[in-house]
Amino acid sequence: MATELVHIGFGSVIAVNRVIAFLPVEQQPTRRLLRESKENGLFIDATRGRKAKTAILFDTGHIILAHVTAETIAHRLATASSPAEERVEV
Repeated sequence: MATELVHIGFGSVIAVNRVIAFLPVEQQPTRRLLRESKENGLFIDATRGRKAKTAILFDTGHIILAHVTAETIAHRLATASSPAEERVEV
């Protein structure tokens, strides 16, 4: 099985087959998850200092903050079936 990688901004990519959910960062349950992941060392900030728009939850328990919206990531996934720079198969 090939691993699909999707660009989430600023040179960062994620493995789509490991993603559980895209969460809005402004909700309290998401903020609680972010706080707990920071305490457990499972937090990655991929915003490069910009405002976080999406928290990406992985099956490993890691959470990545991204500057792009969940809709943008979903659009990149949908258009990945055509040859594009946004998806790389390994």
